[in-house]
Amino acid sequence: MKRFLWPLAIFILLVGFLAVGLRLNPREVPSPLVGKAAPAFELPVLHQPDKRFVPGDMRGKVWLLNVWASWCVSCREEHPVLMELSKRSVMPILGLNYKDKGEDAQRWLKQFGDPYQLSVVDADGRIGIDYGVYGVPETYLIDAEGVIRYKQIGPLTQAIIDDKVLPLAKALKK
Repeated sequence: MKRFLWPLAIFILLVGFLAVGLRLNPREVPSPLVGKAAPAFELPVLHQPDKRFVPGDMRGKVWLLNVWASWCVSCREEHPVLMELSKRSVMPILGLNYKDKGEDAQRWLKQFGDPYQLSVVDADGRIGIDYGVYGVPETYLIDAEGVIRYKQIGPLTQAIIDDKVLPLAKALKK
């Protein structure tokens, strides 16, 4: 009789783990970078390829780094939210154009609007790897000391902006 109870107990335990796992939100994957310094890089600016940007240029400011691409369907879904946030001038929004062609990216921003203070070009995706990008879009809230404080996997929504990003940004500015 005990011989049959062990497999039953293991089965019930596995079903319990599965039930817990199914309730998790895949967009809330914990990032090992949250709480650590944002990876350094130096990349050309999309609209001025002779100009270079480094995250240290933002020292002293709380800002968003939004990873996007013209080929990204979800980026189009997120774009109106970024445009609205940009109009509010709450914080600088910088774009990291990921694995894209410069002319496609410029055409896309011209068509849909440009919410970014500037966009940098990560044509080969190396910086995306340093940031742990799973896929576009992804957004990072970076504090005045250059530390990543929040990571959003997938498109930003107005609810995420209002409930998570803005309150955290406000607290970081104090």
